Amino acid sequence: MDFDTHMRMGHSRPLHRPRLTPWIPVVFSLIIFCSIIELSISAWLTSRFTAYHNYFSIAERDRTRFLLFTSAWTIVFSSFYILFFYLHGSALGSVVSHIFLFLTWAFWTAGATSITTVLSGELNRNTPNVFAYPVQLNALQGFAWVIEALVTFSLLAVLIRSIIATR
Repeated sequence: MDFDTHMRMGHSRPLHRPRLTPWIPVVFSLIIFCSIIELSISAWLTSRFTAYHNYFSIAERDRTRFLLFTSAWTIVFSSFYILFFYLHGSALGSVVSHIFLFLTWAFWTAGATSITTVLSGELNRNTPNVFAYPVQLNALQGFAWVIEALVTFSLLAVLIRSIIATR
């Protein structure tokens, strides 16, 4: 039975519906979960740095604040991304989602590399005389890299999917 005959028989929907991508909600849920953890760590460190002024350098304080902003950005916009995922959008919506993903990727790449640079990439528990909160800073750095990897994966997957969809 061809498509025209199928439509004449009273069926209003085409035989093939667009297939939803099941990995998008899973990956963005992981990104949101890790960002909430990153937000709590960076907020706690920011409050300690503000109250006690015991940061190693101003760069450490500022980059922790940048990761606080980046975590909040990611939580808000990834939540919107999941909500709008099920709406069939236009070309403008696709472009906006690519811009959001690219900005988020740029923020996480900058944040993860900057906190790694401040901590010299070698932060461990044996450095409490240099850093006031080495365990929390280590967790901050680790979750920043995990989120950066998740955002990189989602950006590449969405770009590949959009290239395939245009063909």
